[in-house]
Amino acid sequence: MLALKLTTIGNSLGVVLPKDALAHLKLGKGDTVYLTETPDGYRLTPYSPEFEKQMSAARAIMKKRRAALRELAK
Repeated sequence: MLALKLTTIGNSLGVVLPKDALAHLKLGKGDTVYLTETPDGYRLTPYSPEFEKQMSAARAIMKKRRAALRELAK
């Protein structure tokens, strides 16, 4: 667990992430992170939850229509 401090950034508040956390998340300047609410609290991730839903649907379609996709790829 990491303790993060809030800091003033312009007229807003922000959180500064330590280098170790940035390296673990594979994040750099200008990257986007997503804060999602979970039953246990909040989750900070570099992955878009909406994109993950779309990819799950795409994987299901690709699995179901595997033969058709192989034919189209020829």
